Amino acid sequence: MKKLLIASTSTVHGKDYLEYILPELSEFFKGIHEILFIPYARPGGITYDEYTAIAQKGFDKINLKVRGIHEFKNHFGAVNSAKGIFTGGGNTFLLLKKLYEMKLISSIKNVVENGTPYFGTSAGSNITGLTIQNTNDMPIVYPPSFDAFGFINFNLNPHYLDPDPTSTHMGETRETRINEFHTLNKIPVLGLREGSWLNVKGDKVLLKGELNARLFQKTKSPSELPPETDLSYLMKL
Repeated sequence: MKKLLIASTSTVHGKDYLEYILPELSEFFKGIHEILFIPYARPGGITYDEYTAIAQKGFDKINLKVRGIHEFKNHFGAVNSAKGIFTGGGNTFLLLKKLYEMKLISSIKNVVENGTPYFGTSAGSNITGLTIQNTNDMPIVYPPSFDAFGFINFNLNPHYLDPDPTSTHMGETRETRINEFHTLNKIPVLGLREGSWLNVKGDKVLLKGELNARLFQKTKSPSELPPETDLSYLMKL
């Protein structure tokens, strides 16, 4: 049975890296001493080693060892032997392109579908949906496909932002962009606000955190979903 934590972000305002979700992670990775880190999204263009060090500093607080997949000569072996997997945020297009390039899509999907716990933040969460078409990132590279892992039967928009009524910015809102997506596509999109995450066990999906999420479905008005909402029905659409 697959087990996932799919978080909007790694860091919320006023807290250290992963600090807000460490209690959940401690339980999620209970009994595991080392996890495999996928640093391919490279936020700000940092190196894999630099990114792994950031992840390690966050997980130090719950005494969990982190090893970057780039540290292994055999990437497939690293995935297959991993007790847990964490994919960090950064650029979603770059992340997905690298996963395709390394031929790791099917390997990671297989182990996660068979029970290896998977934790994703931001870009690492985007790729748990059907496609990455609702990321906020710039397409700095072109992956072979927008198709992602499909662990959940809908798409995500992490870092979802509501319109600011005091702003003088006249550009499109997140809601406008997602509505544009639905003129050509029918995949549901869940806007995850900062500090929110999904807890997935098999086909059961539960919204966690302190904030509502915003659900967009083609031909329907957007709906606000409070914490603890069961989203399992989206897995059957």
